[in-house]
Amino acid sequence: MIVDLLFIVAGLALLVVGGDFLVRGAVALALRLGIAPVIVGLTVLAFGTSAPELIVSVAAAIGGQPGIALGNAVGSNIANVLLILGATAVIAPALSHDDELKVSWVYAVTASILLIVLCLLGPLVWWHGAILLAGLTATLYLQIKRAKTRTGDAPEVQDEHAAPRSIAIWLLIGLVALPIGAQLLVEGASDIARGFGISDAVIGLTLVAIGTSLPELAASVASALRGRADMALGNVIGSNLFNILAILGITAFFGPLDVPAQMLHFDLWFMLAVTLVIGPFLLRHIAVGRVAGAGLLTTYALYTLWLLAA
Repeated sequence: MIVDLLFIVAGLALLVVGGDFLVRGAVALALRLGIAPVIVGLTVLAFGTSAPELIVSVAAAIGGQPGIALGNAVGSNIANVLLILGATAVIAPALSHDDELKVSWVYAVTASILLIVLCLLGPLVWWHGAILLAGLTATLYLQIKRAKTRTGDAPEVQDEHAAPRSIAIWLLIGLVALPIGAQLLVEGASDIARGFGISDAVIGLTLVAIGTSLPELAASVASALRGRADMALGNVIGSNLFNILAILGITAFFGPLDVPAQMLHFDLWFMLAVTLVIGPFLLRHIAVGRVAGAGLLTTYALYTLWLLAA
């Protein structure tokens, strides 16, 4: 028990430090390249902070725990919107006038629907994974193509003239500290949870999902505190895309991944619903303010309580 608690404390510390360094490096890199920070949020931040989900899901699939593998990705997407965006909005209203976020949100909704269809077809196997990875390749190609036409619109910030070596060090520290911190946290929390007899599926949807989403939480909160709420939005949407297309796409090759009935009948659809919730804010350029953020956090608390009580 003491070792597990130490893992949790060490994991949280690494997540906080890693999140700050990753945001600092990502902002500086965006300005160096003349790319809007929101684009970096959709790529570097989203992919870097989703690394723990990939590590945990693949390990769970190899270990014959499909509930954790699937629940980790699905639960992380739910946590990204309700917990992370909610917490970020409570700190600072999240608003973006960038049309790229609208496009990426459409990709995220499409990916969610695709995942539901594949899960309805039966256990996720290698050819399901190939379809998801093909979707990832197409999405990255379209995002990079659009990003190349969107240069020079990033606002000035303190890190605008950061040296390339400093940027590389910041990104390296962030990308290394985040997955290690998440792994320590998840390992400690999961061991404690299993001691209380909680099932793998619920652990995947709650403890593991929250634990592996903490890098996104740390990075998004750091973004808000540094006046980059647009990066927080991009991080959430980009991470959700990566969780479905890349993480489950790769994990399916280590399957087959049986889809628990609870996920098939509720959690997958709930994931789609919370992804759709972002739409009106993006399409109408409305800020996700403190009241909306509090509503998202409340919804997540109720969802978590329902899972634990079921």
